[in-house]
Amino acid sequence: MAAEATSWQKEQVSRAYVHALATQGGYTICDWNVDKDGVDVTLRSRGLMVDIQLKCTQNPRTIRSGYSFDLDIETYDKLRDPERSAPGHLALLIVPPDIGRWVVHQPDSIVLACHGYWSSLYGMGHAPGGSTTAINLPEHQELTVKAMGTMFGAARRMTNSAGLGLS
Repeated sequence: MAAEATSWQKEQVSRAYVHALATQGGYTICDWNVDKDGVDVTLRSRGLMVDIQLKCTQNPRTIRSGYSFDLDIETYDKLRDPERSAPGHLALLIVPPDIGRWVVHQPDSIVLACHGYWSSLYGMGHAPGGSTTAINLPEHQELTVKAMGTMFGAARRMTNSAGLGLS
């Protein structure tokens, strides 16, 4: 059985994955070196912003419609807060159990052997008691460049609806 990767290794491969997608999509990415607000990275596109909390696992908990991840309540509350200026999302990267298989070297490329899923937490309700809450990440919500476009669509709607009451 392969050894469990350290938390910093999981964090770095998650960042590499999001950086690669953001670069392909033409989005600007900001890394936060302190995640005080429950955000690891912020994506920008033409003035719109999307906040993402990154998590990574070698042993995902599968449910019928995808995956489930236990997120701490403090981070959940920060990401779901309706007073946010950018919608908050959870992204879960799933990597092989053997860290030696995370990066595949080929003659003309390097491949990240992992896949990600996302869930929007913006505006979700209070979590039932406890220290964590289970977040469902549907298998059809793969973290892709197209998914990032969907996140920006939600940010645009959020921004437009917030400005309706201004004069």
